[in-house]
Amino acid sequence: QVQLVESGGGLVQAGGSLGLSCAASGRTVRWYTMGWFRRAPGKERQFLAAITTGSSTYYSDAVKDRFTISRDNAKNTVYLQMSSLKPEDTAVYYCAARTGPTTNAASLYDYWGQGTQVTVSS
Repeated sequence: QVQLVESGGGLVQAGGSLGLSCAASGRTVRWYTMGWFRRAPGKERQFLAAITTGSSTYYSDAVKDRFTISRDNAKNTVYLQMSSLKPEDTAVYYCAARTGPTTNAASLYDYWGQGTQVTVSS
């Protein structure tokens, strides 16, 4: 079991930057594939980025070169650094964990945080 809590969401102007954190407890994030997803109103959860236990990273085309996922094992925390934000990035952002291989399918992740709201204004 692992519990995940996101933080760092808020209001930011278009073109700005924002960093999100996902603090884990119960188990170290070192032993999980960790992913970031987002859900806009009326939309399904969208895969953004993932990091493996071997620290390989994967990104969706929508956020590649703008978002960076990282992990700090000592702090048991996963991060998502976002830059060049656009109004279409507005959504609730979630971190997730799974014990299996890397995947962009939300249904295959086992544990989820409660989400943090990110709003990008024009």
